[in-house]
Amino acid sequence: MSQGLTLKHFTTGYPKRKVIEDLNVALLPRGKITVLLGPNGCGKSTLLRALAGLNKGQGELWLNGEELMQQPFARRAQRVVYLPQSLPAGVHLHVLESIIVAQRASGGLHNAASEAEVMYLLEQLGISHLAMRYLDQLSGGQKQLVGLAQSLIRRPELLLLDEPLSALDLNYQFHVMDLVRRETAQRNIVTVVVVHDINIALRHAHHALMLKEGAPIADGAPDKVITPETLAQVYGVRGRIERCSQGMPQVMIDGLADSALV
Repeated sequence: MSQGLTLKHFTTGYPKRKVIEDLNVALLPRGKITVLLGPNGCGKSTLLRALAGLNKGQGELWLNGEELMQQPFARRAQRVVYLPQSLPAGVHLHVLESIIVAQRASGGLHNAASEAEVMYLLEQLGISHLAMRYLDQLSGGQKQLVGLAQSLIRRPELLLLDEPLSALDLNYQFHVMDLVRRETAQRNIVTVVVVHDINIALRHAHHALMLKEGAPIADGAPDKVITPETLAQVYGVRGRIERCSQGMPQVMIDGLADSALV
């Protein structure tokens, strides 16, 4: 079995409604960022939660040669870390304490070396000045950055990030995606990120999976997945891919697609 994440006949959703049905994905690779793309309600967040074991799923999930669905939840939680769009409200811990708690949850021991690792991670995220601030005193964007630190400190094999950029300004969006890309490569983990900004996917991701109504439309390199045809089919817009003066591809939207294309 290949190193990475493979889905075979995977189905998930809710008691009265299937959202993802019989999904097959050959390989989401290690050491690379995979972005999940698609319109609202297509199943991106539901799929992430099911990969983490928070939504019930059926089928097979293979991570680095081991079947996740057959593993106890505690074992699965050691290997898979899921970061929701927002952290739980009402947590009255210092930022530093919250990340140490996350570190311990993954079996890490708290000592001088581990605290140094926490502080280094906070510095990389640009939030070391928040170390002694309480979580419930932070802005939404600051909480997202702390959540990312909590996720990375646990050293997962599979990192699932649900819209980690939604509360961040442009500076931090670029900063966070650059950091996630670097950490994913250095740790050789599988990282799956839900994003709405297609240009972020083109710039920062190595792999893309585009969904519509729970079904895969395209899977592969972002510049092969994001095309005028898939933009029309999935998003209902007329778009084109052009390269900027630095050679980076960018999506330009010209209008709504003809109904015959959608």
